[in-house]
Amino acid sequence: MYTPNDKRYDNMIYSRCGKSGLKLPKISLGFWQNFGYRSDFANMEEMVHTAFDLGITHFDLANNYGNPYNGSAEENFGRILDRGMRPFRDEMCISTKAGYEMWDGPYGDRNGSRKYLIASLDQSLKRMKLDYVDIFYHHVYDPDTPMEETACALDQIVRQGKALYVGVSNYNKEQTKRMQELLTELKTPFIINQPSYSMLNRWIEEDGLDEYAYESGIGLAVFSPLSQGFLTDRYLNGIPADSRIGKGNTWLGDQLDDAMLTRLNALNQIAKSREQTLSEMALSWCLSNKAVTTVLAGASSPAQIRTNTACLKHLDFTDEEQVQIRALL
Repeated sequence: MYTPNDKRYDNMIYSRCGKSGLKLPKISLGFWQNFGYRSDFANMEEMVHTAFDLGITHFDLANNYGNPYNGSAEENFGRILDRGMRPFRDEMCISTKAGYEMWDGPYGDRNGSRKYLIASLDQSLKRMKLDYVDIFYHHVYDPDTPMEETACALDQIVRQGKALYVGVSNYNKEQTKRMQELLTELKTPFIINQPSYSMLNRWIEEDGLDEYAYESGIGLAVFSPLSQGFLTDRYLNGIPADSRIGKGNTWLGDQLDDAMLTRLNALNQIAKSREQTLSEMALSWCLSNKAVTTVLAGASSPAQIRTNTACLKHLDFTDEEQVQIRALL
């Protein structure tokens, strides 16, 4: 039987999500990779236990996580809860999403319809054996469904008690603004957007999403803060066969050219001068953006989770470091 660490809350930092009352840990655990049908269950269970022992209370899933078997990440998380963690449900913030292709036919493809969103969340709750999730997201903007319909579906989900808060993912500034207007009118607790963001992917700055979110009281939970492994020490000397690029498990592989390797090694030198690893500095850098509430850091091992949380020891950057980093980026 799992017994959590008595000191699990001592070193984690928690921040309010936008202007809501919900606090999220600076580091969250994402289930996009390594929690699916073909993943090692003992390893994923140990990763969840390690995360919780380190004060990571936010676990982020989606209906389609678990490739090649959509939903298997949620099923595995439900098994982990059953095997000793379910008594601590009220100490966790569990989120899931729907929006991408999930099941065959017109009602399970990529969309934001009322039928798809409500049916999908019902399926997710059954897989995890939960009465509700803390945050439910529309996973990706759907230009073919009126946003009013998506907003009304999210509102209904909250009113039915199936989610405490709602959010969006992969929405740009203008799309987020419109959704906030609709949900504010409905008095629905819309508190968060989940975009991609890293040192190598700064589109939210160019789009103005981060500034808008901060000023409007919406939290940002950013995913791929390590650019799918680029911002680690794995690729500083080339491409290991067992890496995501080596396995062909990322669409970013063709970006790892000589110029990128030079940039990554220069960033690594700055990290060393800060007494951090490159991945730790990358996470610290994301968190230095005042709009970012939490970074969703995936992991392949418990050790990687411990490394991720080590970034909290050194979150500040000097003006000189900021200038050096931005020059490289």
